[in-house]
Amino acid sequence: MRIFVNCLKSLHTICSPVLSVFCSRHWLATYFVIWYGVPYMSYDIFAMYLSHYYRFRVKGHKDYKSHSLRTVNSFVRKEFLLVLHHIALLTILLPVTLFFRKDQGDYFIGCLFLTELSTPFVSLGKILIQLGMQDCWLHKVNGGMVLLSFFICRIALFPYMYWAYGSHYGIPLYSVPFHLPLSTNLGNLCILSPQVYWFVLLCRKGYRLYKRQRDSQNQASPLSSPEPVSDSSKAD
Repeated sequence: MRIFVNCLKSLHTICSPVLSVFCSRHWLATYFVIWYGVPYMSYDIFAMYLSHYYRFRVKGHKDYKSHSLRTVNSFVRKEFLLVLHHIALLTILLPVTLFFRKDQGDYFIGCLFLTELSTPFVSLGKILIQLGMQDCWLHKVNGGMVLLSFFICRIALFPYMYWAYGSHYGIPLYSVPFHLPLSTNLGNLCILSPQVYWFVLLCRKGYRLYKRQRDSQNQASPLSSPEPVSDSSKAD
């Protein structure tokens, strides 16, 4: 009898992967943050500042002859949302991941790692523009992948995590926020809000590129003008 019960438990675990991972721990959820997340975010802020500094220096701005508090302040004001995003990850999300979650929630930490799946497509789009290939089919396909991956991995991911939590505990999706601490809902909202803002910017940029290409095609192939009326037709 005991063997039969154990077999049923094993079968239930195999058929319910979400249930099993909810209760599982994985070393990568912690070590990925320590050995990749912290160095990456720290370096990325520095790299963004250098890109900002040399871009304005090449343009000949007099304040960018050397590094100063003025150049740093200009960078922070221009890229405020991105800087805030990186600092919040370093000072809030990463410490919570490492020290304050009581060795729980590896499943959701793994879900949050998926947000970076859209980054290669965003980077490829910028590379193609720098190479002057913004009119090729690869740039168009990559633009669609940017929007799709960004929406799935950075926006739809949050409703999915709420749904997964509700499915695990048998709670309807609409009731999940009321079963979670207020700090959890506010934290998710703070992470989700800039993602929605950036997605709107991506959609606007994509629409502008589409409109620009359509206008250029219309200018390249204008409608043929009507043939001039001959003198003989006038006489008729």
